[in-house]
Amino acid sequence: MPGSAKPHPALGVGLWGLGRWTAEDEARTKATIGRAYELGLHWFDTAEVYGSGRSERVLGEVLQRAAAGAPDAFVVTKVSWEHLRPAQVRASLINSLERLGRPSVDLYLVHAPDRRVPLADTMRVLEALWKEGKVGAIGVSNFTVEDLEAAAKGLTEARIAVNQVRYNLFDRDEADPVRDYCRSHEILLEAYTPLARGVLHGRYLDGKGIPPEVRKFAHRLFEPDRLPGILERARSLRALAKESKVPLASIALHWLAKMGAAPVVGMSRPEQVDSNLTVWGIRPSDAVLDRADAIARGDRA
Repeated sequence: MPGSAKPHPALGVGLWGLGRWTAEDEARTKATIGRAYELGLHWFDTAEVYGSGRSERVLGEVLQRAAAGAPDAFVVTKVSWEHLRPAQVRASLINSLERLGRPSVDLYLVHAPDRRVPLADTMRVLEALWKEGKVGAIGVSNFTVEDLEAAAKGLTEARIAVNQVRYNLFDRDEADPVRDYCRSHEILLEAYTPLARGVLHGRYLDGKGIPPEVRKFAHRLFEPDRLPGILERARSLRALAKESKVPLASIALHWLAKMGAAPVVGMSRPEQVDSNLTVWGIRPSDAVLDRADAIARGDRA
């Protein structure tokens, strides 16, 4: 990855929402992180707003117990859209590093723009932190092409290495408009919600209800005007997966890789680490991925 001391891994563990529940949930989260690290899945994605910092603290506690403090972990965290004024950015990073128990992070993202704060001002502080060695690379999240151009104006030596966006077979509204720009500027696309809140893992395709907490954070995926069509296409994708003798999730993840994106998958139980690594290890053919693309777009030809 341009601008980073470490290569960017191909598959990540998303820690959104983890560490904010009961003691039992937190223990399961720690076990999940430990299992991922043990199996070589070293990219961990968190943010200061996840559980009001608790997600960072849980991740830090697990990595600190690993051999030599897990120096080979690829740790990504984010500064909140509420903390983008220059003085706030530095304070946010210092607090995140304290919770993580690390002297630096491999990648530091602007979680989302704040239209009240000039992006160039924010990026100048991030570049200073990069020069100080507290940040291995600078990235952004949920940025449009206009945002990316405005942010780049604040950088003189560093560069934007990553734009993390919502991206999956069914949800392309954020990625499609920026993909060509990112490719031409060597900005890696990270894809969050790569499995469409479980739909592309095969959930909810046989009449099972969608929990309110899943609906709440699903963007427009489960809105009444879209859901029937999405489930219909997801069932067609499942049929394609069965015909091709590959898991549905393998199609979803490797389609993103084919599109030049690195998926970060939410995992909250150790067995999910195993299952996601299994499906990642099975690559469908390009022909299958192309058919999946057509099905997801609703192309019946």
